[in-house]
Amino acid sequence: MQKEQLYQGKAKIIYATENPNEIIIAYKNDTTANNNLKKAQFDDKGKTNNLISTAIFEYLIQHQIPTHYIKTLSETQQLCRKVNIIPLEIIVRNKLAGSTARLLGIAEGTSIDNAPLVEICYKNDELKDPMINDQHAIALKLATQKELDEVYVLAKKINVLLIPLFARMNIELIDFKIEMGKDAEGEICLADEISPDTCRLWDKTTGQRLDKDVFRKDLGNMMDAYAEVLSRFQLK
Repeated sequence: MQKEQLYQGKAKIIYATENPNEIIIAYKNDTTANNNLKKAQFDDKGKTNNLISTAIFEYLIQHQIPTHYIKTLSETQQLCRKVNIIPLEIIVRNKLAGSTARLLGIAEGTSIDNAPLVEICYKNDELKDPMINDQHAIALKLATQKELDEVYVLAKKINVLLIPLFARMNIELIDFKIEMGKDAEGEICLADEISPDTCRLWDKTTGQRLDKDVFRKDLGNMMDAYAEVLSRFQLK
């Protein structure tokens, strides 16, 4: 049973439950981009991301990836294990795009010889989530080297599973951003969500963007892109 609100983020609200080890995650229709400078609301966005994230979490669990996901409760809500989030964003890049492409002055879509490239960013809104390295993370006591090593191994396993999942839908997984947490036993697991909000997804035939870049770059109707991804999940 849903109880008091614990936290409200940009795209989700977290609620307590009667079980202290479980939470309810409610997906919102809010959308932000460019470090929260661009904001909008889209009908059915929360529902669409919840359904896509549900499908991905269930797929990953079938392939022995540890996650916080338990089950989907409704069109916009999931029941999940309560975990202590590691304050890092883990970005896995199969091709260069977004902030890293801009930082390096390289065209989006450029291949990476040693792909995947794994980056970490410090989850801190005031600092605009800066990219950091392992030594920064350890100095800030965000994670130990052992935990970082586990995070990188898990992130790469997830990437290996997601690439063919999307390829079956004629979608290329350019990159994705995930968060991880530690459960009550201290084990690291995938948390948060995986959706077009957190991935770069390009149609393999046309190169059409099917992710939040449609909103970031004013490339058309974002929800048309998200609905297309959901439809391919339902048809695969």
